Amino acid sequence: MRKALLGLLLFCALFGKAQLSPTITSWIQNPDTTLAANRGYGNIPSNCIKIQYSTTDVYVSCFCIPGYSIGPWSNPNVAENQNFVYKITLTPQKNTGNPTAIGLGHIGVLTNGVSIFNANDAQFVNTVWSRNGYFFEFPSFDNCIGHPQQQGEYHHHVSPKCLYDQTDSTHHSPIIGYMFDGYPVYGAYGYADTNGTGGIKRMRSSYRLRADQSRTKDPWGNTASSAGPAVSTQYAMGCLLWDWEYVPGLGDLDSINGRWCVTPEYPQGTYAYFMTLDSTLAPAYPYTSAGSYYGVVQAGNTGGGPNSGGHNTITVSTTVYVDSVTTGVTGLGQEIDFKVVPNPTEAYVYIYMGNNSINNVTAKLYDLKGAMLQDLGYMQPTIAYTVDLTKYSSGVYLMRLTDGTNSVVKRIVKQ
Repeated sequence: MRKALLGLLLFCALFGKAQLSPTITSWIQNPDTTLAANRGYGNIPSNCIKIQYSTTDVYVSCFCIPGYSIGPWSNPNVAENQNFVYKITLTPQKNTGNPTAIGLGHIGVLTNGVSIFNANDAQFVNTVWSRNGYFFEFPSFDNCIGHPQQQGEYHHHVSPKCLYDQTDSTHHSPIIGYMFDGYPVYGAYGYADTNGTGGIKRMRSSYRLRADQSRTKDPWGNTASSAGPAVSTQYAMGCLLWDWEYVPGLGDLDSINGRWCVTPEYPQGTYAYFMTLDSTLAPAYPYTSAGSYYGVVQAGNTGGGPNSGGHNTITVSTTVYVDSVTTGVTGLGQEIDFKVVPNPTEAYVYIYMGNNSINNVTAKLYDLKGAMLQDLGYMQPTIAYTVDLTKYSSGVYLMRLTDGTNSVVKRIVKQ
């Protein structure tokens, strides 16, 4: 009887685990941000701080600092806490309309919470010739081939060699990230055949250097509005994005550096991006992805303004995912962990939900007569929330936070 019960429990555990999407389970989690060993550059907590999921999306909270050692780099920028909350769909869909162009800045996120950038370094030569970041910025890369940009966002333009073993040519590469259309990003190796057979091989990009080195036309044969610089030591062939052309069937991947195929995590098949390397294991153009996304891109991860650019606010009920294999955590033991600042205040207070707080907390603001003034629902760990007190008179207010079972009351003073 006992063996049968243990077997049933094991089956349920395995079955429950199997129902979780790789989009939920693939992230590298930080088990305890208070430990020095779990802090990276600048003493900032590394990897992913919290993974939460709803019925439709995964929310990845991260500070954009990896667990591996980074720096130094020759540019003057410093890696800083980005406090990202990325939103990744659980049901990615092919975009059947106009493709969404891959812009500058982060285009996806690695499984350790570090940003993925494309090949463009956001600078031009002769107005229209975009520079290849790998060529021009390589001197500023650290040993892990990454660096921070002006706002302190550490990122990789190319395959992150410190994240996975890119010398392992005998196994399918792991999922190393997700693009913002919800499709996975793999390392350099995949199955030789798209149906999952044929052994393991290095995925080859279908881009090559153009034979025409005059730099008077774009890769599609149109006369450029401004000719590029002559090929020289300073402007070697390949240092500009238009030096490359896509040739269908030349390699294993399509024009955006991916393909529809079977992978270990997706035995029924998925569209997958690959980080490409050449035969010497040097990054191979376009390195991550090029041109456009394969799928439909959700709002919130790119662009500027509130609730965008990777700073999503969670407004639905979620479940916290804890991977006991990587974190060693077997029980959450959570409570309502938060702080309210500034207090006293003259206008606004900010509620910071702690990394280890229980999720789906409701906060209600009351005056001393017991009248409820504001109601904030679905407050989640790692997120900051704003409470506007400008329309209220000076005095004492009470903020009650509850998860439905436990509750705590905070006294707030408006001056």
